[in-house]
Parts: sequence; C-alpha cells; structure tokens
Amino acid sequence: MENKKKVAFYTLGCKLNFSETSTIARNFQDEGFDRVDFEEVADIYVINTCSVTENADKQFKQVVKKAMKLNDKAFVAAVGCYAQLKPEELAAVDGVDLVLGATEKFKITDYINDLSKNDMGEVHSCEISEADFYVGSYSIGDRTRAFLKVQDGCDYKCTYCTIPLARGISRSDTLENVLQNAKEISQQNIKEIVLTGVNIGDYGKGEFGNKKHEHTFYELVQKLDEVEGIERLRISSIEPNLLKNETIEFVSKSRTFVPHFHIPLQSGSNDILKKMKRRYLREVYTERVNKIREVMPHACIGVDVIVGFPGETDEHFLETYHFLNDLDISYLHVFTYSERENTEAATMDGVVPGNVRAKRSKMLRGLSVKKRRAFYESQIGTNRTVLFEGENKEGYIHGFTENYVKVKTPWNPELVNTLHEINLTRIDEDGSVRMEFLKAFA
Repeated sequence: MENKKKVAFYTLGCKLNFSETSTIARNFQDEGFDRVDFEEVADIYVINTCSVTENADKQFKQVVKKAMKLNDKAFVAAVGCYAQLKPEELAAVDGVDLVLGATEKFKITDYINDLSKNDMGEVHSCEISEADFYVGSYSIGDRTRAFLKVQDGCDYKCTYCTIPLARGISRSDTLENVLQNAKEISQQNIKEIVLTGVNIGDYGKGEFGNKKHEHTFYELVQKLDEVEGIERLRISSIEPNLLKNETIEFVSKSRTFVPHFHIPLQSGSNDILKKMKRRYLREVYTERVNKIREVMPHACIGVDVIVGFPGETDEHFLETYHFLNDLDISYLHVFTYSERENTEAATMDGVVPGNVRAKRSKMLRGLSVKKRRAFYESQIGTNRTVLFEGENKEGYIHGFTENYVKVKTPWNPELVNTLHEINLTRIDEDGSVRMEFLKAFA
C-alpha cells in the first residue's frame, strides 16, 4: 500500500482547537491516511480556524497560500470557528475546496470522497442551534502534556464575544468519557493534562444532551484526581463566578492538580464589566484571588484582560490598571478589543481610538512583566518540581514548575519528559529561572 493519501493539519487559535485537530487527525489515520507535517507535500490540507484573533481572515489566506505552494493540486478544507461564522468568505478564498461548520468538522472524512479541486469551495455549515451534541477530544502534541477537552460552547452572552455563535450552546462530555480519555492519555507516558473547553467551570451542563446538571466541575476535578498514572492536572481558564471555594480548597490538597489558575477578569471597572455583560463584579474577583492566596500562597494566578472596550474612558482604564497593580497576581494576558460582527459591543457608542487602545495595551503588558518578575522573585530559594519539555533551545532545556515558573538548565536529552525536584536559585537575563537539582540524577 504505497499510495496512501497524505494529510496535513494547521491549527489557528486556542488549546481547544488543538485538541480538536488531534481528534480529527486520528479519524483520518483510522481511515488509512498518513499524517505529515504541514511543511510537507500532502494530498489534503486541513486548516482549523479561529474567530477570536484579529486578522483571522488574513492568517487563513496565508496558510492556504502556503499549502498551495507546496501542492497546487492539494485538496484544502477549512473547519472550526471562523468556518462556522463566515463560511462563504472562506469558501471564496482561492484554493479552498471545502468549508465545514461546527457540527460537520468531526465528520470531515465523510466529505472527502472525491479529492478533485473545486472551482468554488463547497460549504456545509449548520445553523449554530444544531450544534447541540458533544464530541470529545484530546490532543497529544508534544510528549509532556496533553489538552483534554471536557466542555464545548457557551451560554453566556458577553457583548464582545462571537464564541456562542461559532460553537453553540454549553454542553459537556460525560464524566465516564472524560475519565476514559484521561486514562488513555496516562497510558501514553504523558505527565501533564490540561483541562480545556470554552467555559469549563460550566462543566456538567448538557452532559446528556439536556440542560440538566448531572455532575459539577467540582465533581469532575475530584474524579480526575483519582485517575492513576497522571502526574499533573492543570485547569486552563475558568470564569471567576464558576471557580468555587470548594474547588480551590480541593486543589490545594490534591494529589495531581497544580497550584495554577488562569481566571479571566476582562476589566477592573464594574461599569465596563456590566457593559460587557460579565457575570460578576470586581469584588468577586478579589475574593477568588484572596481565597487562592490563603490556601496556596505560592500559586500562580494568570489574568485575561481586554483594553479599549467601547466606552472605556481613561478613568475606567486607570481603575483596571490600579486594580491589577494592587492585586496579588502573577501575569496578564492582554487583549486589545477588536470589533466583531454580530456582537452587541460592535454597535456601542464610545469607540476608543486605535492608538489609545495600543497605548493601554502596552501599559498593561509592562505591568505583566513587572508582576511575573515579582512572582518569580518570590519563588527563589523554594523547592519545586519541574517537568522538562522536549526542545533544545540554544543549548538549554526548559520546563515548568507546578506553579508555572519557567526554568532552564543546560540541555540534556535524558531530562525530556521527566519530573525532578529542584531548588530555584536565580532569575536569568532572559527572565527564566535557573535551578539546582535536589537529587543527583543518573
């Protein structure tokens, strides 16, 4: 069987997309396709798109161009969020043969019977209300960690966000299935699992295709902690109103869950939070951070924040800046607000000029550098466990401690995908932390 068809994948966007690309790739392999790198010549190129990042369409066109350069007769398929929101637009891009929306993407192999190029991309997208069933997935990209999808879609109506339009209602994988996937991952010598979804704190909703909550996120966390063979579990990003004290306390005593939380704030001004239709006020956020610090003083706390939302005055922005400056957090992910079609915010008054958005973003990025540095400094002299990754970067191997401090030590291939107890010694010029092994390793 020399003439196996070759398929290559390109993923834009979030961890959830990566886990879904992996699942789609395994479906292709089950159908007898050979998976090759996107840089190689393939018969089919599948591009998993994102609608969140600015320039989504521009990025997509560049990726298609790249595929066409490698093989101008290749069959190009677009799936994912952007494919659901703007299928016609993607189908019109030169070289694209197939566009699949939210419900169709996992059935892609059914559509690829005839690999001849189309003059115009064929579109199979559904009304997003039909995306009400759940497809579980997990990704095994690098050998050190896997992304495990536990939930999809969102019922929140944040005024800036297209995700509910692109991914549909909130629904969850069954507890049984998540645990089964976690076991499969643990059998592949992967040391860390990152839980992912669109709104993972909402886990349990729609587990059986209805709105009934059979299980909660807290129960999911308790059950995953019992799966044997997993060294580390990490919660990727969780809404502050859904991160309950019982979960925080459980993580602080857990066998496998690491002291690292990523909690979207979006704004430190209650006026703006209301305009965004977020489901909490800043006081709730402060409570969450204080609770984490109380039971896990060494935890790493990451924050998402959006600058330049319509109506954000200088006063609102400074409120956010001071709020974050005073809060005991570890780093920020800063997003510059960008208008999205079919969202409420896109029609709001008080548009913030681009140069002001850029300036605010720069200020918060500067604050993030300061916060991360302070967090790393607070960890110097402590003993931690590091999981080393697989890449040789300029003679060094990097890894992350359980509380997400990035460390480096001279390259040694034997360290790849291994856990070691270390002492954090000093911060290097590049901002990562140097370390010493607590036990000599042979």
